[in-house]
Amino acid sequence: MTPEPFGARLRHAMDTRGPLCVGIDPHASLLGSWGLNDDVAGLERFTRTVVEALADRVAVLKPQSAFFERFGSRGVAVLEKAVEEARAAGALVLMDAKRGDIGSTMGAYAATYLDKDSPLFSDAVTVSPYLGFGSLRPALDAAEVSGAGVFVLALTSNPEGAEVQRATSADGRSLAQLMLDHMAAENAGATPLGSVGAVVGATLGDTGADLSINGPLLAPGIGAQGATPADLPRVFGAAVRNVVPSVSRGVLRHGPDVSGLREAAGRFADEVRTAVPES
Repeated sequence: MTPEPFGARLRHAMDTRGPLCVGIDPHASLLGSWGLNDDVAGLERFTRTVVEALADRVAVLKPQSAFFERFGSRGVAVLEKAVEEARAAGALVLMDAKRGDIGSTMGAYAATYLDKDSPLFSDAVTVSPYLGFGSLRPALDAAEVSGAGVFVLALTSNPEGAEVQRATSADGRSLAQLMLDHMAAENAGATPLGSVGAVVGATLGDTGADLSINGPLLAPGIGAQGATPADLPRVFGAAVRNVVPSVSRGVLRHGPDVSGLREAAGRFADEVRTAVPES
């Protein structure tokens, strides 16, 4: 049986749960603010609390793999369990791994996150295209087979990104626009939404780019980084309905109480609904 594409599943989740994505970013400072030790036990308590609080109500949970990997195999085991439990509760899991390589190595990354038999199989994964968009082919192909998604870095919010992403390609387009055009080609004809998304920072203001890729636009930077849901229409223009606003510390700092996390996520979701038209 052909799996339902990620783009269709994401559109349904956004329409029923709201478009909010909440990151699971267990910084040492956040663990400390929750009264937890910066160790595997603290990591596990933090992660389980976030999943318990939010996995049954937000559209997407986005664990940042680096904060689990820093604890070695025991941290990765916590991540595997979080992915399993979050998906079982109905959230789509976007693994924020930002992988990028070539050939068989990219294929191994794809197998790690996009093969249904992998313990880290996720609904989608973030990848970097700056070894050339074609280097992503193993991930794109694996995602299509499993009904998963791929979010490709396009215009990131860090100031250093501009020296690469806004550089001019041989045909005069910025490199970011070249990547966005590749994404649009991958999503051509997909309904209701393609499964290849772009990562575009919500803090960028006028991006100067054509964001009509017929796919989702992950928008980090809401909350602690300074962007608000009210900024989304200005940044994303006509593509705003396909935006998945991502907030991490703005929600996570309200833990460890489950009710505090839920109330904070609910406030952000309501602000997004107010700012973004439904159609």
